[in-house]
Amino acid sequence: MKLDPEDIKPVITRLKRANGHLASVIRMLEEGADCEDAMMQIAAVNKAVSRGGYALVATGLQQCLVEGSLDSVDAKKLEKVFLSLA
Repeated sequence: MKLDPEDIKPVITRLKRANGHLASVIRMLEEGADCEDAMMQIAAVNKAVSRGGYALVATGLQQCLVEGSLDSVDAKKLEKVFLSLA
């Protein structure tokens, strides 16, 4: 399913922010940051990327509901997508 670029702008923004945060973590490690501080930041990046994935799935489901095309969604494929985020 293709999503409307306008609908996924918030997801893209969230992922770009996570990308910038990840670059900061890499820089921290290169500069010899404390392991505990780096792990805390990696956990934050992980959570941000996961939330981006969930937001993308939610946007897709919302689009299906609005278009009335939920019947055409492959339930097994949808389950696989959800489980890939777990």
